[in-house]
Amino acid sequence: MEKIKARNDDFETRRQHLQNLSDAELKDYFWDLAAKVVDPLIELARTNTTKAIERSVLLRMGFSSLEAKDLVDKVLDHGLLGKGAGHIVYRLAKLKNCPLREAGLRLLNDQDWELILSSFGVQEWKN
Repeated sequence: MEKIKARNDDFETRRQHLQNLSDAELKDYFWDLAAKVVDPLIELARTNTTKAIERSVLLRMGFSSLEAKDLVDKVLDHGLLGKGAGHIVYRLAKLKNCPLREAGLRLLNDQDWELILSSFGVQEWKN
């Protein structure tokens, strides 16, 4: 059996900068450190997406899994996945003043992509 090394107890040394803080100050310090850990994750989630996430959004908007897959593929083909597939459908629904489902079906039938692209300031998409 392997011998377990004794842990160097440096707790007193590591806690010196916290020693004179009140409970409220310790609580604030904790939440500040927690924010520093979580902020990069929040930024990553805000600026990145995946096909699976976008399919999930479309499923919650009422599209079938097959429709959601095809819609996400078309959004990706048009270089707009970063805008969000649900956002694309929502934007077309607003532009055409139609229900979300109808907007999604129009996109599935390769209609109105030029309108969507121009609404995002994309002049022409070459795949």
